[in-house]
This record gives sequence, structure tokens and C-alpha cells, in this order.
Amino acid sequence: MFIDEMSIMAKAGDGGDGVVRWRQEKFKPKSGPAGGNGGKGGDVFVKAVRNLSLLSRYTGAKTFKAENGESGRSLSQYGRNGDDLYIEVPVGSRVTDIARGRVYELDHEGQEERILKGGRGGLGNEYFKSSTNRSPQESTKGKSGEEGEFLIELSLVVDVGLIGMPNAGKSSLINLLTNAGSRVGDYPFTTTEPHLGDFYGYVIADIPGLIEGASLGKGLGHKFLKHVKKTKMLLHLVSLEEKDPKNQYFTIFKELSDYDKSITDKETWIILTKKDLISEHEMEQAISSIDKIGKRVFVIAKNDPESIKKLSDALAKHLRAE
Repeated sequence: MFIDEMSIMAKAGDGGDGVVRWRQEKFKPKSGPAGGNGGKGGDVFVKAVRNLSLLSRYTGAKTFKAENGESGRSLSQYGRNGDDLYIEVPVGSRVTDIARGRVYELDHEGQEERILKGGRGGLGNEYFKSSTNRSPQESTKGKSGEEGEFLIELSLVVDVGLIGMPNAGKSSLINLLTNAGSRVGDYPFTTTEPHLGDFYGYVIADIPGLIEGASLGKGLGHKFLKHVKKTKMLLHLVSLEEKDPKNQYFTIFKELSDYDKSITDKETWIILTKKDLISEHEMEQAISSIDKIGKRVFVIAKNDPESIKKLSDALAKHLRAE
């Protein structure tokens, strides 16, 4: 199951208490304060890793807590600091501290951000010793660690995004180029969540079908437009079964532009699909019309290995040159 948004509760560790202790020597009365300070509570961090399905692990355990600091010890020894807690999130995650309004963008593998501070340790009675107070009885409790609720939102960071109207052939193409295993069907919205595949070490995402009005929330709407935003390049699939392929292209182009104009500035190739379902004359007319857009154009059919190989070779060459 792919999860791209979830809320969690997290708490940093509490500081350990300071203690009242006395230095004891054999056959002698107590000879002075020796209570150590408490250890600091562990901090909470988020860390970006390359595992896009990672959030699904947390569905059964949405509360995270760092270790508390240890109480102070005798002989003036400090308590041990609590271990920090690292919550792994997928690269591309945006983590929002809901109460404090702090936002953390994790766009690079290995990036770490501290989201909660552990509490300070309390003070032992040795700390309070002075020339006027040689036998202090005071100590202080450790401070509580910060806690809060966090919203984790994942925007896929992928190399190639497949976009287009429902039933444009995106699922078929990603299965041919990679081992994604995306569902294929002759009805809209076969894909209801992004499917990912490995293409010579590059990540291709089958973005669920967009429709007219997607930028306003129609169909699958904003839920998947946000994934398109961080995709490095796009393959815009248009089915040759459509009466006006050029109009189909510009319908989706407008939705992308209305949502975020920067998306339309990305490197985009137009992939005309299902060429085996129309006549040669109809195909030539469609290609002539699409060519006027000024994008790189490929014409494919899933039962035409040569057309798939031509696209695959060109895509691999382009990605390696980036």
C-alpha cells in the first residue's frame, strides 16, 4: 500500500532528575554533597531515505518517543543522556509541526532535521554547594522534552512522470519499460495511486489519469498533481483513439499550467499511443497536428516492440546525459 500523507505524534525524552547524595568514606560521617546532575533527554530527528513505501510501516504505530535521560548518580556522576530518536521518512517528504508551524523539507537522501528537543537534566545537590551552604539538600527535576503532532506529506521525487488522460496507455507503458506491475484496464482510473518502476536506475512514475478540471479538484485532482510538480521530466501520453489528439494534449497542458505554471516548463515528450487501432492516414494526420506543438514526439503501440525500443533507447540516452 502506498501512503503519501499521514499524521504522527512524537515526544522528545525527558531530562533525568538531579539527586541528593553524600560523599561517604569508611568510618567517617558524610563529608559533603555528591549528587550528580540528570542526563539530557533524547532529541527527535527526521531522516530522509530512499524508500517511497516507508510510511506504510507506520500505520500501526504512529507514536514515537525518544529515550529519557537517566537520573544523576552518587559520587558526583551525571546520569546518562537519553538516546536520540530518528524517524525515517521518504526523500521528498514535507514534515510540518502542526502546533508550532515549523516546516521541514527533506529533499536529499541522508538529510536530517531535528524536530523536537529533549529536556535538560535536573541539578544534583553538589551543584548547590557554596561557601555558605556546605550541605545543600536541594536538587531539581529534569525538564520535560518537547512533544507534538506532525503531518508528513510526500511529494514523489522521480526522474520521469507519465501523464495523460485516463486510459491513455500509461500503465501499459510503465510495465513495458520497467517491472512496475501496474494494473491495466479499458476504463478510466485503473490506477488510483502512483506506481513506480526502475528504468536503468532511474525512477519512472505512472501518475494516475488527469481529466479536465483536475486543477480544481475534479477526478483525482490535487492529490496527484502535487507529484507531477517534483518530477524531473514528463512523458505526456495521448491516445490516437481520440478524435482530436491535439485537443487532448492541450486539455491536460492547461490543467498543469493552472495548477503550477512551472510544471509546463519541464522537459516534456509527447507519446502517441495505440497506433495499431487507427489507419495509416489517420495516424499521419494526428502526427502532423501534434508536430506543430514543437515537442519531441514518439508513436508507439504495446504490441510493437520496435516502437517501444526506440522510445526506451532515446529516454535512456537523455537521462544519462542529464
